[in-house]
Amino acid sequence: MRLDGGLASVGGRRKRSDMIADQMRDLIISRDLKPGDRLPSDWLGKLESTVAKGTMREAMKALETEGLIRRRTGPGGGAFVSALSGDQAIRLVSNLFLFRQPSIADIYALRKLLEPELAAGLAGKLDEPAYAALQAMIHLYDHEPATAEEEFAQRLAELDFHSLLAAHSENAILGFICIFLHKLLHELAVCRAIYDKPNPALREVGLRFQVPLLRFLRNNDADGARALMLGHMIEAEQYMLERAETVRPRTVSGQSSII
Repeated sequence: MRLDGGLASVGGRRKRSDMIADQMRDLIISRDLKPGDRLPSDWLGKLESTVAKGTMREAMKALETEGLIRRRTGPGGGAFVSALSGDQAIRLVSNLFLFRQPSIADIYALRKLLEPELAAGLAGKLDEPAYAALQAMIHLYDHEPATAEEEFAQRLAELDFHSLLAAHSENAILGFICIFLHKLLHELAVCRAIYDKPNPALREVGLRFQVPLLRFLRNNDADGARALMLGHMIEAEQYMLERAETVRPRTVSGQSSII
């Protein structure tokens, strides 16, 4: 999938408010401001004197939407630096693909490269609370589902197991990208149609991978974790591609929609 027109153009004309927002970001970086710090009133006052009020409001609103600042009114109010959460960032980035969804093959091309390295990097690094959280995730789908709805939830929980692994990565960029890929799989219409189809054997396949993986991680076996994860990614991609041929999500204006 190409993103013609979907990514920021290089060298194109930009709105004045966007350029002002960039100056504010630069200020936050150059002055080493932290979440909760107030944007310097002297600097804001100087900036406000050089641009129209409407332009300044647009710039501030853009930074608020991005989660970089928040404004408070009343005594002690003003503009303050805010920390963007991982969930907020994932939602913002996933909006780029909302109407131009990538393919299953696109996503797994990256998963096969990244998640084996993520698993290897976690070998010997997780503490007991992390193992307990991963084991608790497995318990969500280590039994026969009572309803179709529970089976659907189990499929998503199996994907959440990978996101939980990624959340513990010491490489924040690697973890973020992996979680983002899982989010795309959650939202792809064809994937949701696949997850919605009963497949009791799939749960056993996941368990046969996850239990040995935790053993490799506990034993500080990076090579074993890497090889196991790669094999799992290859198997998962093959399964998803084969199942995609059997489901036909409805389409609206040429775009897939969730069944």
